[in-house]
Order: sequence, then structure tokens, then C-alpha cells
Amino acid sequence: MDYKDVINQIYNEVKPMWGQGKVADYIPALAMTDPRQFGIAVQTLDGEMFTVGDAETKFSIQSISKVFTFAMVLRHLGDKIWTSVGREPSGNPFNSLVQLEHEQGIPRNPFINAGALVVTDRLIDLYPRPKEAILDFVRRLTGNDDIYFDHTIARSEREHADRNMALAYFMKSFGNIHNDVETIIDVYCSQCAISMSCVDLARAFRFLANEGVNPLDNEAILTPSQAKRLGAVMLTCGFYDESGDFAFRVGMPGKSGVGGGVVAYIPRNLVIATWSPELNPHGNSLMGIETLERFTTDIQNSIF
Repeated sequence: MDYKDVINQIYNEVKPMWGQGKVADYIPALAMTDPRQFGIAVQTLDGEMFTVGDAETKFSIQSISKVFTFAMVLRHLGDKIWTSVGREPSGNPFNSLVQLEHEQGIPRNPFINAGALVVTDRLIDLYPRPKEAILDFVRRLTGNDDIYFDHTIARSEREHADRNMALAYFMKSFGNIHNDVETIIDVYCSQCAISMSCVDLARAFRFLANEGVNPLDNEAILTPSQAKRLGAVMLTCGFYDESGDFAFRVGMPGKSGVGGGVVAYIPRNLVIATWSPELNPHGNSLMGIETLERFTTDIQNSIF
């Protein structure tokens, strides 16, 4: 398969969609992003990388970071984590408070904000310096030490974190948050502000496509069973309240972020990462979702 030709064609077909989405503006620093940017990177498990467009431009990965922090917690806690966070689609927006009271402070899954806050809380239990541990983990996955938090984005996110504070305090009232809420929000806003490129993300997700093993050093990040289960949750819950439609249209486990990034993979085969800052009404990259649907259609391959 000539992936270079495939993504070049998709890039040219999708690029005219500029202007049909809207850059996230609830975090003011994100609203300053130039919307006319678009990149695609494909990383195969046998080591080949194919790119087009702005694939090496760094951007705020936002909720894609939830996959990294959850993997860090899952490898230590194993199935114990499922007593604190569920694994069902929420059907609600990523920052919704609606279900938490009815479900006794247990978030539906680790990829809505409430679930990610529980995961960050457990990360703080496990790592004395959680922010440094997150960066170290991502750098080891990518083989790139030049990955940092965007402090401007993190500060802007922290200044507008009232809803996330409310989620954390509400779960704390049910005993499902252990640590100081201010500390949790600080770590959470920093992890969302990690700055990476499509190339970085495509490399970082190889361990999931490789049954939990980082191809760079053969370290087992997760067991094959854990990697399989994480992929299942990504498929069903990784795209907010558009997750079902994404599974239907694309057929790959993946994760999106309101910074415009989307990354997905075919097990034992490849990872694809895209970035376009303009979002659809569900908070997912408009051109990114279109790119991934065309990709699995064009290569005639998905997990189904």
C-alpha cells in the first residue's frame, strides 16, 4: 500500500473544507490558533513514516492526553481502576455534570472530563512529580525529548476551569477524588496543554497498535489484554458524543482533542494522526474526522 499517495490525495480532497468548522474558543488561548492548518502523518509498525501538510507543526493535544495518563494509571492499578471510573459511552458532552449525581460520582468512562479528572487524581497518588512523569512518559513513547507543556495554553485553561472544578468537587463529595482539587486541576490543565505534532502523536500511539509494547525499546507499557481493552474504550468513548458515529464511519480506535488533533490506529498495522483546528458541533476536528473516514475507505482496511 502506497500510504503517501493515499494521504496526499485525501489532503487535496479535504482541504477545500476549510471554513466549515469553528476553532475552539472556550479556552481563549486556543481561539488564537490559525484555522487554516492541516496535517496528516501515518506511522507503520515496521518503521515507515508518511506525512503531508502541517504534520510537523506542534499544537495543543488537549483530550488526546487522556489516553497517555490513563495508560500510566492502568499499568499500575490494572482492573482496580474500573471501580472508580466506568467504561460505557456517556452520550453527553465531554464536560457534562448530568450523569454524576445519578451514578454516585462514578464517571461513565475515562475520556469524558469527569473520568479524566479521576484518572489524574490516581496519577497524583502514584507519582510524586506527576507533571514531570507525564512528560517523561510521552517523550519515551515518541523518542523525542523536545516535547513540553504550552504554558500559555495551560494558564488560559486554568483560568477557565470552573466546570472542571465543579466536576472534581462533586466527585470528591462522593469520595471518588482523593487529592486537593486545585492540585488536580493544575496537573490536568498542564497535561491537556502538551504540545505535539501529528508525527509525534503517530509515534506515541504505536505501543497501542503493537499490543502494548513500545517499539522504540520493546518496553511493555501495557499487557496485550490491557492494550486491547484500552482500544475498546477508545473506540466506544474516544470522540465525546460522536463516538458511535466515528466507529460507524471510520472503524478504528482513536482519540480526539479540541485542539483539532485526532489519532487512531489499526492494531498490528499502523497509526494515523491528523490535525485541523476547525471543529464540528461535537468538538471533534471536522477535517480530521473526514480524513480518517476516507483513509480507511481508500486503504480498504479497518478493525472490521
